[in-house]
Amino acid sequence: MKLMSDMIMEAENNKTDKRVYELGYLLVPTLSPEEVPILLNELKETVSSFEGDHISEDMPKLINLAYPMIKVVSNVRSKFDTGYFGWFKFFMDPEKVLELKKKVDLDPNIIRFLILKTVQENTLASKRFVGRDSAYRKTANKKDKQEEAEPIDKAEIDKEIEAMVAV
Repeated sequence: MKLMSDMIMEAENNKTDKRVYELGYLLVPTLSPEEVPILLNELKETVSSFEGDHISEDMPKLINLAYPMIKVVSNVRSKFDTGYFGWFKFFMDPEKVLELKKKVDLDPNIIRFLILKTVQENTLASKRFVGRDSAYRKTANKKDKQEEAEPIDKAEIDKEIEAMVAV
C-alpha cells in the first residue's frame, strides 16, 4: 500500500518541467507568399516532434532588414536585404531545446532564428500615440522654478566643516 505522500512525490518526479519558449525566425524572401504558411506549419510540426505544445504565433511578414544578411546553402553564399519575420511561442522540456535548435539550424529556408525563454502572457509592446499636446508641451519659466537664495552664514559653514573633519 502506497502512502499519499509517496504518490505525490512519484507524480512530481514523473512530471516534466516544461518551460515557455519563443522561436523568432527570419525566412528567405525567395519564398512565394503561398509557401510561407506551409513552412510555418513545418516549423510547428518540428516543435511538436520534440513534444512541444504550441501557444501563440504571429504570421510571418516581409520586412526590410537593417543590414544585409548572408546565408550559405549548398556552398552558395546568398545575400538578403529582406526576409519574412515571424515568431511563435510553445511549451517544451528544457532538455529538448538544444535538439530543436540543431534541427531548425539545418533548414535552408531560415536565414536566422532565435530561441528565447519567455512567459506565456502577451509580451508585445503596444505602440504609444504621441499626441500633439505632449509633443509641444511648453516648459515653465526657469525664473519661477528657482528658489530665492538665502544669505550664507560663514560661521555656520566653518562649524559644519570642522564637524566633518573631526570625524
